[in-house]
Amino acid sequence: MGEPSGFTPSQEDTFRELWGVVTASIDVGMAPQRAPQHEQWQVEAPIEALASTAFLLNDQELHEQFDEDLFDTLNSEAMMTKGSDFVTPPASTVPVTTDYPGEYEFKIHFQKSGTAKSVTSTYSEQLNKLFCQLAKTSPVSMQLNKEPPHGAVLRATAVYKKTEHVADVVRRCPHHQNEDSAEHRSHLIRVEGSQRAQYFEDGHTKRQSVTVPYEPPQPGAEMTTILLSFMCNSSCMGGMNRRPILTILTLETPEGGVLGRRCFEVRVCACPGRDRKTEEENSTKTQNGIKQTKKKKSTLAPDVTPAKKLKTSSSADEEDKEIFTLHIRGKKRYELLKEINEGLDLADKKRKKQAKKHEVPATGKRLMQQSERSDSD
Repeated sequence: MGEPSGFTPSQEDTFRELWGVVTASIDVGMAPQRAPQHEQWQVEAPIEALASTAFLLNDQELHEQFDEDLFDTLNSEAMMTKGSDFVTPPASTVPVTTDYPGEYEFKIHFQKSGTAKSVTSTYSEQLNKLFCQLAKTSPVSMQLNKEPPHGAVLRATAVYKKTEHVADVVRRCPHHQNEDSAEHRSHLIRVEGSQRAQYFEDGHTKRQSVTVPYEPPQPGAEMTTILLSFMCNSSCMGGMNRRPILTILTLETPEGGVLGRRCFEVRVCACPGRDRKTEEENSTKTQNGIKQTKKKKSTLAPDVTPAKKLKTSSSADEEDKEIFTLHIRGKKRYELLKEINEGLDLADKKRKKQAKKHEVPATGKRLMQQSERSDSD
């Protein structure tokens, strides 16, 4: 005997009829709404079968009830959302390094710090230059006169300062790159403290930059602050190699349009305070012309020294006429030194008399003494 199927004979006949209707509707491509057994199927068919076929629509109902523009709307919204997070980096071969406040009066500020050896970051207003240590955060504050467009971003780009190096791309040295495991390990500038920072490399110029969304100032504050860190020393071989660099900070629209620009020089070194003090002193000396006066003095030095020698030789006799007082302890010692002094005075008198005897005139004939006769005699 076979196992019981669980269905009565009437239910089995109904299932066969239902299955035939479903397969026939699939082959034809339309729902079984107008089948002859439709009335009987609605009454006797199980609920599970109704649920499985309720979503079958014919072509006419599909065009009437389905919106074909739905996917286009979803795609456009997805692209807009993606575009707000993705900013195309600038493709200029030679980036502009002049300040441009724009209509938003874009300004940057640095925290005031001295030139102590312990500072890790210090900014010189005199030089418009930031001195900082390797991989140490440097706070940079931005100030605007009004709110920028929604989705605005801040971009930081490093370029070489001198014209002979401006076409080269600023990258980290191979040594520091190999020690780092980050995906953007070749980037010199990093934004710390923000998970929304994005790193870009232009496909044409290969210049690297980092962006972070602009955030309005907190209540009670006038500026927005970001944290920048520079991941290579200015003296690293294979990297900057002692070539001065500029950092360009730009305020941009989501599409990459520049709303404002500020530039400043950066030196990454071991002792920012010392280097800042040295460079400021050298700049002050150059401005005051001290270096030029030193050069002039060095050229006049050979002419001045003979005059000093003549002056010292002519004043030798005057120095001999000066009188000095010597305090002596003990009478015997005084008498002895007195005799020595008197003897020196007599020797000077004799030397002067002999000098007058044999004195020769500077020009003309030599004076004859009484005992001498001329050749004519």
